[in-house]
Amino acid sequence: MKIRLPHAPYIANKIAIDLLNSGSVKLISGIEPVIKIAEDFIIEDIEKEMSLEERVSELLQENEDDMEFMQVDRRNMFWLIKKKLAKEYKVILSYEDRYSDLSHKILEKLWKSGLIEYSVSENRIKNIIYTAMEKYFTSFEKVEEIVAEKINNYKRKLIPGTPEYDLVFERLYEEELRRKGLLL
Repeated sequence: MKIRLPHAPYIANKIAIDLLNSGSVKLISGIEPVIKIAEDFIIEDIEKEMSLEERVSELLQENEDDMEFMQVDRRNMFWLIKKKLAKEYKVILSYEDRYSDLSHKILEKLWKSGLIEYSVSENRIKNIIYTAMEKYFTSFEKVEEIVAEKINNYKRKLIPGTPEYDLVFERLYEEELRRKGLLL
């Protein structure tokens, strides 16, 4: 699943919570520095993919006339170009491999920064990080549906996309994440 920028802090929170609750990891400086490092890596990863997709869109726009003449499917062409340029932008397209790599980078930085100690195998800790991301992905769509339903049941109707709607959505989203144990 593709991560969007607004989800980075929530995923980072989930990682830190799961490391804290694992019983295998000691957070030396508390939870905040762990969240910060995880969030920084997640944002960096998202931005690399955004940069790649921006370049692909530019290339498609430059060749729009040729594609229309040859009746090329824009979506398929987008994917083909993205696949071809992925290595140059250092983007792993397989989400499973990508999140495994991201888990490894987060773990390595946490350990080298002296923010965590653990007495089990490195792979086990990496799996805690990977599983935290996976759990977030499987639950966030459900949470968004719950929040959207709550907003629909408001007496005063809020219009999606307005600042007021976004503010209420964000507040309810965070409350629901807390209920599900995905946020402190």
